[in-house]
Formats: sequence, C-alpha cells, structure tokens
Amino acid sequence: MKPVKAMLIGAGNRGREAYAPYALRSPQNLRITAVAEPDFNRRTEFQKAFQLDDDSCFDSWESLLSQKHDVDAVIISTQDRMHVEPAIKSLEFGYHVLLEKPISPDKEECLRLNDAEKKSAGTVTVCHVLRYADFFSTLKRLLNENTIGSLMSIQHNENIGHIHFAHSFVRGSWKDSKESAPIILAKSCHDMDLLLWLADSDCRRVSSFGNRSWFRRENKPEGSPERCLEGCQYERSCPYNAAELYLTEKTDWPVSTIATDLSMNGRIKALKEGPYGLCVYNSLNNVLDHQVVNLEFENSVTASFTLSAFTAETSRTIKLMGSKGEIRGHMEKNEIEIRDFETRETTIISLPRTDGPDGHGNGDLRLMEDWVSRLKKHKKSGLSDSSETSLAASLQSHLMAFAAEESRLKGVVIDMTGNDQLPQHE
Repeated sequence: MKPVKAMLIGAGNRGREAYAPYALRSPQNLRITAVAEPDFNRRTEFQKAFQLDDDSCFDSWESLLSQKHDVDAVIISTQDRMHVEPAIKSLEFGYHVLLEKPISPDKEECLRLNDAEKKSAGTVTVCHVLRYADFFSTLKRLLNENTIGSLMSIQHNENIGHIHFAHSFVRGSWKDSKESAPIILAKSCHDMDLLLWLADSDCRRVSSFGNRSWFRRENKPEGSPERCLEGCQYERSCPYNAAELYLTEKTDWPVSTIATDLSMNGRIKALKEGPYGLCVYNSLNNVLDHQVVNLEFENSVTASFTLSAFTAETSRTIKLMGSKGEIRGHMEKNEIEIRDFETRETTIISLPRTDGPDGHGNGDLRLMEDWVSRLKKHKKSGLSDSSETSLAASLQSHLMAFAAEESRLKGVVIDMTGNDQLPQHE
C-alpha cells in the first residue's frame, strides 16, 4: 500500500523533531509532501531534509490551505493559540489532523473544533503522547489486570525541573500564559489526560491552588545585569547562567530552540539579543511556578496532582493506591514497583531505557506508528476506528484543566457534573 501523504504546519521543535522524522525512518508508511513555516531558515532546512520542491513550501498555513491538496492528513504543530483555525480548515477539506497539544488555551475554541470534527469526514488525533509511552501503558495494563484490586486514589507529580522551567516558561515561548496557555494546559494537559485515563471515569469535582513566587524582579540578586553575558558577578553560582546552559558543545534540545544558527557566534548573538540571554529575574514571564490540583471522579477515585519548577530532575512520578496493593513509578528511570498487601511481596518492573531520539519514553514514535497505521487502514477499507487520543478522548481532560484554572482564580471547587458539553471519557 502507498504511504500516507501528509503536510506539516509548523516546522518548529515538535513538528521538525518529534513527528515529521517518522517519514524519514519509515518512508513506506508516511510521506511529507508540503510544509508551512513562517521562519525562512527553518522552512529552508526542512525543505532540504524532506526533499520538497519550492511549490510545496509555504510561509503560512493560510497560503498552504488556500487550495485542496492530494493528501490524506495534516500535522499541526504551531504555537498553542494557532492550533484551531488551521485544524478546522483542514477538516473542511476532509483531511485527518494530528494536532499538537493543547488543543487550544480557549475553552470555546476546543468546543468549536469538536463541532467541526462532527461535520467532517476527517478526524482529529491529539498528541497526548504519554498514553503511548511504555511506562504509562504498562501502568494502565496493570490496572486493567486488577493487579492492585480496585483503584482508590492517585498521587501524581510533574517535576518540571528548574532548568527546563527556566528555559521554556521563564525565557521561552511559553513564558506568557496569555500568549500561549496557563501552565496546567501548556505543560500539564498531558497529566490531566493521564489521570482521566487511569481513573477510568468521568471527572466530578476539581479544586486547585498555585502561584508565581520565585521568578520575579524582586528576587533578582543585587547588582546583577539585565543579561547573563553582561558580566554578571553571580555567573558561577547561578544555576540559570545562560552561557553555561547554551554555550557548550551541546546543540540538541534545549540549545536547538534558541536560534536557527547554532554556531557559537550564532548562539552568542541570540543570547545578546533574544529572550534566552535575559536574567531569569528580568524575563517578562507570568507563568505559575508551582500548582496543585485535586480531582474527584464519578467512580469515587480521588487524585492529587502537583507540578513544580523547583526540582533537580525533570521527571514524572506516580503512586497508584488500590484495595489490594499499591504501585509506585518513576517515568524517567522507567521503574515500576508493585506492593501486594495479601502476599506481602514486592515486584520491580524495569522497563528498557529510552535514552535515544524517541522522546517521551517512546511515546512520540508509538503515537506516529498508531496514527499512520489507522490512516492506512482507513484508506484501504474506508472505516476509521477511534484513536487512543481522539479529540473526544482528549476534550474532557482539557475541560478539567480549564476547571482547575477557574478554581485557582476564584478560590472555589468546580462541579463538572451536569455539563452537557462534557464528553464521556474513553
């Protein structure tokens, strides 16, 4: 069977490095036929890597989607607030859409896309790649096998990591929640989705608390300059020293995101002129650096979720507590510990490490494999089964995140029952 033909909108970090490369490693399954990317250098690099002619390269999604193309699908990996319009236009052409998360920072836009999908022959799959990760798919299997009896409660932590947080949410593209999304969506809609999936029940009530406490001008060390390269006296002790983070031999993520010219001169220029060279206490960020969310599900399962910038490692850790035992897990170590109350035995599952190019514990690769496989089946039979991260499966977890933000701002518990806009979990 011929490969699925897809176009890419947004050749930034996720589009260029997480999703499109599947077409290079499995050309028999996926072919990228066109790209829309406003940055000339990124567009040119992508054109060369994927051997596209000039007529297949566009500087905007509007120009790309101004006419119908002979393709099956569109991959949309633009910034958070630029997802829905090209997705709706793609659905109008009948294309299948692979959509980077979050769906949108705007609740009404999420619902509008849901309505558009219902009217289209195309489908939307949301890039909640962690459902496909070896670690979380194993946890789900253990719950389905009744390994710890009936699930009672979940404790889940997203340890963002102080370096990761400073890069992405203080200096980077997600530093302004009004331009991107609140962090509970921009970073942790993955986690809301996982909690809904693991609890296996609709969400009933949500409460949340959080603040931006540390990365503020009033915490700036006395005498420190506006930019790290301007002779900062704290450069040896500051964990956020831009020279130490970005001016080494390493040029993969996060260094790869600060400039298109990754030569030493190109990176120095970026730090002298762009946001990544600013002192973290000078950056105009407004993103929460710690937050907790409490959730109650219809089946009486309760969950607590904590996100924090103030961790040494970037990791996700989880504890699942059941009637017959408990499961503890550390995603980055790929370790799962099962304690059985009845046998008093402890079982350790050590999953294969995924230190290679396949991000999110193989989740990026497995998502692409599943999505392309479904599209190939659809081309052959005309039938389309629902993906693991369909729009319907993803929408409720987004509404949970919106409820968490509403709770945090208003200081109230949000009741999600009786909401006719709320799809049932899948």
